[in-house]
Amino acid sequence: MTLPWRIQQSVTVSMLEAVWAQLNDLVAARMGLSFPKERWDDLKRGVSLAAREFGHKDVASCIQWLVSAQLSKKQIEVLASYLTIGETYFFREARAFEALEKDILPDLLRQRRGGDRCLRIWSAGCATGEEPYSIAILLNKMLPDLPRWHITVLATDINPRALKKAQAGIYGDWSFRDCPRWLKDGYFGKTKDGRYEVLPDIKKMVTFGYHNLVEDPYPSLLNGTNAMDVIFCRNVLMYFVSEQAKRVVQGYCHCLTDGGWLIVSPGEVSIVRHPQLAGTNHTGITLYQKKSEKPETEAALLPWTEPCDLPSVTAPVLTESLRYDDNGPDLSVAAQPEASEVILAEPAKYEEALALFHAGCYVEAERAITGLLSANQANAEAMTLLARIYANRGKLPQALVWCQNAISVDKLNPGTHYLLATILQERGQVREAVVSLKHALFLDPDLVPAHFALGTLVRHQGKAKEAHKHFENALSLLNKRQTEDWLPEAGITAGRLTEIIRSTIGVEERHGRSRG
Repeated sequence: MTLPWRIQQSVTVSMLEAVWAQLNDLVAARMGLSFPKERWDDLKRGVSLAAREFGHKDVASCIQWLVSAQLSKKQIEVLASYLTIGETYFFREARAFEALEKDILPDLLRQRRGGDRCLRIWSAGCATGEEPYSIAILLNKMLPDLPRWHITVLATDINPRALKKAQAGIYGDWSFRDCPRWLKDGYFGKTKDGRYEVLPDIKKMVTFGYHNLVEDPYPSLLNGTNAMDVIFCRNVLMYFVSEQAKRVVQGYCHCLTDGGWLIVSPGEVSIVRHPQLAGTNHTGITLYQKKSEKPETEAALLPWTEPCDLPSVTAPVLTESLRYDDNGPDLSVAAQPEASEVILAEPAKYEEALALFHAGCYVEAERAITGLLSANQANAEAMTLLARIYANRGKLPQALVWCQNAISVDKLNPGTHYLLATILQERGQVREAVVSLKHALFLDPDLVPAHFALGTLVRHQGKAKEAHKHFENALSLLNKRQTEDWLPEAGITAGRLTEIIRSTIGVEERHGRSRG
């Protein structure tokens, strides 16, 4: 029996709608992006462009494959590159940068000038890089003593093609629309083909990296998304499904230091709803500041937390008795505690504090763990957790002290040396961080996050070949693990870290070829 033509057409339309809805669900689950029915034309356009790269002759076969295949990280990257083609330009939405220059940064710089002179800003969803470079240029203008500061401008995106262009730092006139002339003249050099390249001093201020707001951790010491003073997330939340947007805002709140700022686009103000974020009006736009919370224990610091200000820590800070030479640390001269002397945390109380830490409840976690340390100060496990809490809250001097305390009690814990390296790196003490990572790897050559961190550090020092060696070491070790194996020091699975490292290597190789 043959169905009437109108019924056949209705069935066909229903089937097509079901397929597009299924594809939208896939994109939402893996990337957080929302393509409701009214935006299906955008979804179709992106898939049709991706079909050829995926090796499909037509869109229909590509769609069928997408909804039935188990997509790899690389395939998700390719799809993302066609679905997240964002248009941006320098100092876009000028009022946000006016608020940053006149209100937010002066207060932050005033607070930090007498201390460790650290400032951390994250451009999440940085697209082709105009936003983070604008931030770096503004900081360059405002800080005549810039070399004395440790500035972090982290720029992340899910689109590897956009990141490639961002790292190159070369732009045409369209990226400078509505910009003053001094921008081109003062911060860009002219290329042979008439375009404009970001000057090296500005380019080195920005660290670009792949980051998926749905699948990758934040805050995390692994990817440097912790303890942020300012987070730019503009024209990103509007593309997320509602629940995912809420989770992203929650994650940003955990990433921000007390008093830190979240900057979204005017069209996304209605999306930001969080009890710890207070909306304030600056030059006609709404910005969000994280409310400061102080734990009860801050009024009476534990003895080992003083003094906290250690601006001139050097490599010997690792431990007074631990020596290091070309062959690694000499443990024979260290006053090593017997295994029975290393006191671990009381399980129930420690697990409670750890759960609070993972939930982003840092104030409550700090209160719980300091209570535990009050009863037992020679507790290496609790000390390490307190150091991690302080690191995520941006209190690096305290984090450094407690990490050192943990090492003085348990010198042979490679994870603590790895944590020390991340804290030293955030303080701008790269040489000391490298030494600490080598300590960690001497104690545990299979500590994958340390290999990855060491590769990342030497890459930023311009040592591409050495970085590649460390990344390959990490991948070799990860190949021996199950993809679902959890790496506690990294806060991520072995499979996800593998994908991140491969993506990092891929971006570097593409960037290297573009320079060549």
